[in-house]
Amino acid sequence: MLFRLAHRKTTLKLTALATAAALVMTPTLAAAQNKGPPVLRDTESEQLLRDYTRPILRAAGMEKQNIQMVIINEGVFNAFVADGRRIFVNYGAMMQSETPNQIIGVLAHETGHLAGGHLAKLRERLAEAQTQMIIAMLLGAGAMVAGTRGGGNNGLANAGAAAMSAPAEVIKRTLLSYVRQQEENADKAGVKFLNATGQSARGMYETFKRFSDESLFAARGADPYVQSHPMPAERVRALEELARSSPYWDKKDDPALQMRHDMVRAKISGFMERQDTVFRRYPLSNTGVPARYARAITTYLHGDLRSALAQIDGLIQLQPANAYFYELRGQALLEGGKPAEAIAPLRKAAQLSNNAPLIEMLLGQALVASDNKAYTEEAIAILRSALARETEAPIGYMQLAMAYGRKGDYAQADLASAQAAYLRGDNKTARDLASRAKTRFAIGTPGWVKADDIVSAKPLPGQRSN
Repeated sequence: MLFRLAHRKTTLKLTALATAAALVMTPTLAAAQNKGPPVLRDTESEQLLRDYTRPILRAAGMEKQNIQMVIINEGVFNAFVADGRRIFVNYGAMMQSETPNQIIGVLAHETGHLAGGHLAKLRERLAEAQTQMIIAMLLGAGAMVAGTRGGGNNGLANAGAAAMSAPAEVIKRTLLSYVRQQEENADKAGVKFLNATGQSARGMYETFKRFSDESLFAARGADPYVQSHPMPAERVRALEELARSSPYWDKKDDPALQMRHDMVRAKISGFMERQDTVFRRYPLSNTGVPARYARAITTYLHGDLRSALAQIDGLIQLQPANAYFYELRGQALLEGGKPAEAIAPLRKAAQLSNNAPLIEMLLGQALVASDNKAYTEEAIAILRSALARETEAPIGYMQLAMAYGRKGDYAQADLASAQAAYLRGDNKTARDLASRAKTRFAIGTPGWVKADDIVSAKPLPGQRSN
């Protein structure tokens, strides 16, 4: 299922590597980003990205570091790293990548940042820059004070003012030059990883070449020394030379992988684009499976449940072992007000997906929403199993709280509600609910300890304490 979190905002604070140097000069911009962008969750899309990155990470010696793929609800083409354990990909990057190789090339570049420890090194440079700024300001302030005491020595006072303002520009240029070098190094590392896995770097080159062509006019007349990325033509020429030297330059994507890529692009289109846009992109004359997938999704989203179910059933007949078609049928029924009917297809989806936690959460939601108390224990077991593997999903804790409430276990219901609130960034509500949960649990029991942890916990990164 695609959790469309445009309406369920996350509190994760993200800072792209390419803009980190600029942000140190503009603290108000950094503060404005505290809310963070909304995240999209979908088993099918995330699994595809994991399959794309797994061989790359193995080549980089990072396969055991549990690097996570996070899809951002932004339609522009972008991918970036903001810490040492996650690669962030805009859904726009997936939509605009026509082949797997194009998005794989971008992911290889981002892996180059991770493998090179660029974020940690940049933080060190930023700390050094801040120290230099402080020293320069103190020296400049001292000169201004001396000039004032000197009885009208405007030259010394003016020199002090200049000493305070000049270093900022010099430091900024130095930092941006350092970031440009990191981008070039990430390109080289990315091509190295692609070669090691027997994949072409053509898609990586094509993507950055397109960006170069699009930015030529915008960058005309700009000072190259204040750009955070290398000058487009220079960077693309170097990348092309490197990519063409690979023996895998002309290697094509596997047709089965291309089909998976097309299916995810169709799914994103169906969920994220206007219905008329979806039908222009995938007209009725297009009878391919991805096109039918996109049209079935947009049909159910816009209220025609009967037609959507008929389309989904047609897809299931074509591919009876496709977990995501059953998931879509269950989601359509659940959101169409038929939770009891959603249970069977969601059970099938969970089985076929090897109990993917996000699909199990949807099944748990259907079991709870069915208003059948006979399903309560099963819902609790399924949701707890899913949350043990997917620990940062507020919706799972919300459904678990409802299931415990139906059972009459208000201590566990309060605790699950507190966990959901904490993950949403609502720290006051989380503390209030956890405090109440502590009064319901015996002191020292596992539930009491978890509730106590929430009461005393600090906000997650990017969250504000209430």
